[in-house]
Amino acid sequence: MELKLGGKSLSLPKLALTVLLAAFGLLMVLPFVWMLSTSFKIPIDVFNYPIEWIPKRFNWNNYGRVWNGTQPFDLFYYNSVKVTAITVVGTVLVCSAAAYGFSRIRFKGRDAVFFVFLATLMIPDQVTLVPRFIIFNYLGIYDTHFALILPGMFTAFGVFLLRQFYVGIPEDFSEAARIEGAGHFQTWLRIILPLSKPALVSLVILSFTWNWNEFVNPLVFLASKELYTIPLGLTNFIDESGTDYTLMMAAAVSSILPVIALFLACQKWFIEGVVSSGVKG
Repeated sequence: MELKLGGKSLSLPKLALTVLLAAFGLLMVLPFVWMLSTSFKIPIDVFNYPIEWIPKRFNWNNYGRVWNGTQPFDLFYYNSVKVTAITVVGTVLVCSAAAYGFSRIRFKGRDAVFFVFLATLMIPDQVTLVPRFIIFNYLGIYDTHFALILPGMFTAFGVFLLRQFYVGIPEDFSEAARIEGAGHFQTWLRIILPLSKPALVSLVILSFTWNWNEFVNPLVFLASKELYTIPLGLTNFIDESGTDYTLMMAAAVSSILPVIALFLACQKWFIEGVVSSGVKG
């Protein structure tokens, strides 16, 4: 059985699947909509039933109290932008170079080394907290942003993502560059990177999200409040605001906006990069 929708025929199973996915999508979005709505309410209206998705009394002062309160939210934002931006740039450079080596440079035991490298994905991050703490303290980078930036630049998943994409790029491009006298560095920089925009954008979005939302590592490796990132600052703000959910939600919306803006700006390349990396190689 087929139904006509907008001049296109749509089978009943596909229609049911579409409706089901739309329902799940709406279900996933509802918490964010409630958070955004609550951030503009006054405290007495938060738990009104039925839920007021559009506040009857808008309270714009919630955001002013968040940014001009006792917690230096602007400093937390600056720290997060600094740590995340440097880490993302480092991640792209390190992972793309390593992925090029695993996909384009032939050496004995390459695949074995790559599989051992991938095996590190099975090691929980929490297991390495104590060794890293000892090492960072010995190197003198404990309670500095370097303790967050340096480990964040190395991710086995990023290497795997880019390597899978590089495998799908025809060898003819590399061979042509080699005939023209280009070395591995020039081939990587001038041939492979420009052709890998979707995968690179995917890695940028994922790395940005991971580092922007990271809570455990800053909690362990940062002791000075002036170095706190958004997750730690948000926790302090929530502890201070008590049960004022309007201020909590205003702070939460402020913290998540950069991630949403980045994804909306790059979603086309993100989807293309994830799909291509998953089916090639």
